[in-house]
Amino acid sequence: MARITAGIATSHVPLLGVAADQNKSGDDYFAPIFSGYEWSRKWLADTLPDVIVLVYNDHASAFDMKIIPTFAIGCGESYAPADEGWGPREVPDVEGHPDLAWHIAQSLILDEFDMTIINEMDVDHGLTVPLTMLFGAPDKWPCKVIPLAVNVVTYPPPSGNRCWALGEAIARAVNSFNDDLDVQVWGTGGMSHQLQGPRAGLINREWDNMFLDGLVGTTDKLRHIPHIEYLRETGSEGIEMVMWLIMRGALGRETKALHRHYHVPCSNTAIGHMVLEPVDGTVPPSPTIEGKNAAAQAMID
Repeated sequence: MARITAGIATSHVPLLGVAADQNKSGDDYFAPIFSGYEWSRKWLADTLPDVIVLVYNDHASAFDMKIIPTFAIGCGESYAPADEGWGPREVPDVEGHPDLAWHIAQSLILDEFDMTIINEMDVDHGLTVPLTMLFGAPDKWPCKVIPLAVNVVTYPPPSGNRCWALGEAIARAVNSFNDDLDVQVWGTGGMSHQLQGPRAGLINREWDNMFLDGLVGTTDKLRHIPHIEYLRETGSEGIEMVMWLIMRGALGRETKALHRHYHVPCSNTAIGHMVLEPVDGTVPPSPTIEGKNAAAQAMID
């Protein structure tokens, strides 16, 4: 059976893609950022998954104001790097895993998550920068990727609680897939930052580190943080951190941290990165399925 073996959280700042593409990762400004990923690159070389479910947000590359899916899952064969205005990044196309993706999509929809299914799309820095930070510059990405796009650009975004529950549903889906696959779930975006307005440049180290702390252990307090707190404490773009909660929900009841990195600044953003491992990967049964089973049993009785 397929299984989720680890979760990775990372910021996806586009400037890091530029630094990597222009061979500037060793410059004085960028070296402290990239060095925080060295441990993870070595760890991944020894624990390479078959598939990554990579949670990210699109930045008006595949979606715009004409269509704004709350949750969209890529079920295609491959995804090309998007042209974000200055040409596509010269990185490999992303190879999908349609069989697992369609299985997850079906399972999530039957679990009453109304997913948008995408068979063709280009992927922007939200997805390619995390791959670069963790895998460097290979000729081909070393594992398959299932993109899972979340709307955190246009109000209203999903709640942290809904994202955590989606992670749990993803775990149930993966656990019911018959092939023997090692699956990781990556949550990307954040941390605290605001790109516009009087508070442009806002970074909140204390809140960011509270959030990192909350990803470890048995606590689920992060799922209950309301939208207004993200906005007040982490800026208008800090809401991206709800995507990390999908990753955390997928890891089950208890986690432990294998690696942690936090750095300020990168552009006008705080960089966060963690590698988590499930200690107790148990997730709750589907409330939808359990409810239907209970109703059916009541009718029998």
